[in-house]
Amino acid sequence: MLTDPRQVADGFAEAWNDADADALASLFVPDADFVNVVGLWWTTRDQIRAHHAYGFRHMFGDSVLILRRVTVRRLGDDAAVVHAAWRMTGQVNPDGGGAGERTGVLTCTVARQPDGGWLAVSAQNTDAVPGAQTHVATGDRLVPENYSRRRTGRR
Repeated sequence: MLTDPRQVADGFAEAWNDADADALASLFVPDADFVNVVGLWWTTRDQIRAHHAYGFRHMFGDSVLILRRVTVRRLGDDAAVVHAAWRMTGQVNPDGGGAGERTGVLTCTVARQPDGGWLAVSAQNTDAVPGAQTHVATGDRLVPENYSRRRTGRR
């Protein structure tokens, strides 16, 4: 049983580093929502488990996820928001080569369960794109963009 909301983030990193989709999914309530870094939205613990298992088999099996900073904001006695900034190495690209380092933020809304433990009811994982403020849709792609570096004359 997780006795503190922060343990959801710690457990996520541990399960990730063990490539253990069952352990990762056990951090969530059965009807949890999870939005991944590209906006895929899973709506059950079983979907969270299945999609992470696929990722561990095909792209993240040897990856290492390190939590760089974790904050917990309590929302009363029975709910909290957990933010965890992460750094990941070891992902492979579709050709099997190294995919480089990534950073991002995992956000979890967690709730105290009837047994007193904590589980995530919702999570969103977001990639950080260095130097970008937003994405611009260009054809069929999203391109990271930073408006502060451009001088357009518009206000």
